Amino acid sequence: MRPSQARVFALAGTALLAAAALGACGAGDDSGGGDTDVTWAVSSGWESWNENTADGNTSYLHQALSPATTALGDFDQDAEWVHNDALLAKAPELVSESPMTVAYTLNENAQWSDGEAFGVDDFTYLWHQMSGKAEHCDQTQCLPASTDWGANVASITQEGDVVTMTYVDGYLDPEWQYFQTPMYPAHIAEANGFADWATDPAQMGASAAWFTENPPTWSTGPYTPTDAVAGEYVTFEPNENYQGSTEPALEKLTMKVVEGTEAIITELRQGSIDGAWPSEFSQEELDKVADDDAVTTEVYEGSIWLHIDTNMNNEFLADQVLRQAVFAAIDNADIIKKAYPDTDVTARTNHFFNEQSEYFENALAAVDPESGSGDPAAANALLEGAGYTTGDTLMTPDGQAVTLNFRYGEGDATRTLAGELVQSYLAQIGIDVQLEAIPDGQLGTVLSEGDFDLVIFGWSGTPAFTTAPAQYFASTSSSNFGKYRLDGLDEAIAKVRSTTDIAEAAQFANDVEAMVVPQAFTLPIFDEPQSIVYLNGALDGIVANGNSQAGPMWNIQEWKPA
Repeated sequence: MRPSQARVFALAGTALLAAAALGACGAGDDSGGGDTDVTWAVSSGWESWNENTADGNTSYLHQALSPATTALGDFDQDAEWVHNDALLAKAPELVSESPMTVAYTLNENAQWSDGEAFGVDDFTYLWHQMSGKAEHCDQTQCLPASTDWGANVASITQEGDVVTMTYVDGYLDPEWQYFQTPMYPAHIAEANGFADWATDPAQMGASAAWFTENPPTWSTGPYTPTDAVAGEYVTFEPNENYQGSTEPALEKLTMKVVEGTEAIITELRQGSIDGAWPSEFSQEELDKVADDDAVTTEVYEGSIWLHIDTNMNNEFLADQVLRQAVFAAIDNADIIKKAYPDTDVTARTNHFFNEQSEYFENALAAVDPESGSGDPAAANALLEGAGYTTGDTLMTPDGQAVTLNFRYGEGDATRTLAGELVQSYLAQIGIDVQLEAIPDGQLGTVLSEGDFDLVIFGWSGTPAFTTAPAQYFASTSSSNFGKYRLDGLDEAIAKVRSTTDIAEAAQFANDVEAMVVPQAFTLPIFDEPQSIVYLNGALDGIVANGNSQAGPMWNIQEWKPA
């Protein structure tokens, strides 16, 4: 999952970019000979170039790099897994369950954009970065967004065109085939001074830091980056060594940061961008182009959901009762009503499954019905029972006034509104809340540094769910931004990936849910509606896909000039 937007391995700060220097042509430009330059807007910036670190694991970076990304597959719009035929000759195969062993048959010509072969070293490099083990990598530099996969790999080997991944004894995963963590080229690490990355943890860590700091110039995707500025733009040209079955059809593609849906709609109408997948859903802005025959708008259900997280390193929020009271005072239904007065939006009541999932259980109702209820009386009753003094100013049992900050993406109207509402809800139970915007592109840093008391952001996922419990709540997860701890929780999380039976794994996930909800670590609010907007005269092949973390860019190799 990715923080909005963070990613779940399977989501926001914002800033308005003045991008006159980009020189990319929108659909309104006339180059005289059939313009195939396309500019696509990304709703926010990024600071890191390494998607696999806790601060680089954002939806925005993933979108910006999607034309070049090296992943083994993705989910299509029908939630079917599609393997990447530029890298794999066929879908992965489960060779054994004891130990679990998966075979990946490579496309015989699988290669990076510089002509270097893609293979076992690239798998191994990813493993070493994501294992969380000191013998693989200096953990002060690797900083993996999740170790759930990497910590459980025992070996990776290659014979001929087959890469074989063997897991530790006893480890099982019902979603073994859905491997889509972006890979980074081992040979580029070696070329930049890290030749011993495979045997020297310090070099491995330094190489991961190098990938964090340096924009990519490589690709196995349909397009290769040619120019980039962190948090502003990435420009691409066709990858001449792309081995996929669909030839890229755009001469130039620019992923350009345009902060906020209002700015996106303005630039779209001016013809300075060709399209976007806005991170903030705004019916008001979409209505501005509803009757414009030159613009296509699609609204659909996606896998981004908003939530409010607490930070247990905060002296007040370390107390479970205070966290419960805060969540009881917050009114989820009111946030939805005020944020989306004209749009049907579904409340989120489970961290791992939405209402469309066959494994969905309404955890808030079943386990802690006061969470998100907007009931200040219930909140005060909890507090008084724990020795707090309620009133205009909430006082702890030892006489301290409770104050908190609330962080949200600057320029995102929905998250800003949620912050203002939370400020008003908590004022009703005597808590002074200071609102602090997160500047554009700094969400990953704010989260990874724990620079918040309360924060709102979104998780962007896929139909796969088994990595989410560990990424959100495992004590060792670097994506456990609130530093949540609970006796027995890690053991319960481990059960989720202890079976190849998907239904059994889902029940284990719901068991984890039953443990974390009463702890009031993080409060689900709603599944955010998704939209894409683009100029009719610009592109063909765009598909709304709520199952991919790349959104409509999931099939960017199929985009063509209209």
